[in-house]
Amino acid sequence: MTWFGRLGSLLAIVALASAGCTSGGNSSQSGSGQSASQGGSAGQKTIGVSIQDLQAQFYEDMEVGMKAEAAKLGYAITFVDANRDQAKQTSQVEDFISKGVSAIVLTPADSKAVGASIAEANQANIPVFTADIANSSDKGVVIAHVASDNIQGGRVAADLLGKALAGQGTVVIIDQPEVTSVQDRVKGFRTELSLKYPNIKIVSDQSAGGDQTRAATVMDNLLQTYPSLTGVFGINDNSALGALSAVKAAGKGGKIKIVGYDASPIAQKAIDAGDMVGDPQQHPDVIGKLTIDAISDYFAGKTPKKVIPVPVGAYTGKSK
Repeated sequence: MTWFGRLGSLLAIVALASAGCTSGGNSSQSGSGQSASQGGSAGQKTIGVSIQDLQAQFYEDMEVGMKAEAAKLGYAITFVDANRDQAKQTSQVEDFISKGVSAIVLTPADSKAVGASIAEANQANIPVFTADIANSSDKGVVIAHVASDNIQGGRVAADLLGKALAGQGTVVIIDQPEVTSVQDRVKGFRTELSLKYPNIKIVSDQSAGGDQTRAATVMDNLLQTYPSLTGVFGINDNSALGALSAVKAAGKGGKIKIVGYDASPIAQKAIDAGDMVGDPQQHPDVIGKLTIDAISDYFAGKTPKKVIPVPVGAYTGKSK
């Protein structure tokens, strides 16, 4: 065979191999599409999750619930930490869109500002779900929102603090007003106090951004402004524990009653030790599981409930 003949034979083999690869690729894409309609398997349906603060115990527990349910249903799931920064979360959503994920889950860093990112995902035909914190803007469509019944939880917090103060005293709220779930907690807290404990006065409502270090600083300032303060409601355990450290540093441990929110393991230890009164107890792992279940329903062509509430309990210490 001449050199040109050998070259021609080689080119023919390469062309045949290339055709085989193309055929295999098309077959794989078709198979992926078929599996998607049945709920998918690992690598075929992908879920991108942007969490407000992955370092918080609550969100760690929610991540566990999501991962377990996603694994059971055969979905690939990726978590990223927004670090309470809406600009960072916006960039994360854009990255999810560029990667073509099958669904996006958000716990918004800012309930109002997140709307633009949700609308962008909508334009890319990627369904968006929210967990724990809702979208409060007029932009973007969310398929389903899964969260604790935070108004009920706020009422639980008011009852815990009201009973600890025997219906009398002055209290402050360590707040995070830009978050919808927190808005509901504070609403429930204020409503319950006014109805059942009218002799307890809220003298200040200060934001600490849900951060423990900032909460300690805010509480230190409040102690100087209100030296006769008798109670604190921290909108999450970071806020309550930050307040607790300031109260102890001021030598008022046990004299000022503190209620947090979440009943995280570290908060439970403080409650068990008598440093805090108690906590409304959320179930973040259940929130995570139900969020993935809502996504599964959507993938299967069902319409999930727009809002899926999870009841809140109360933790007041280990049973004796």
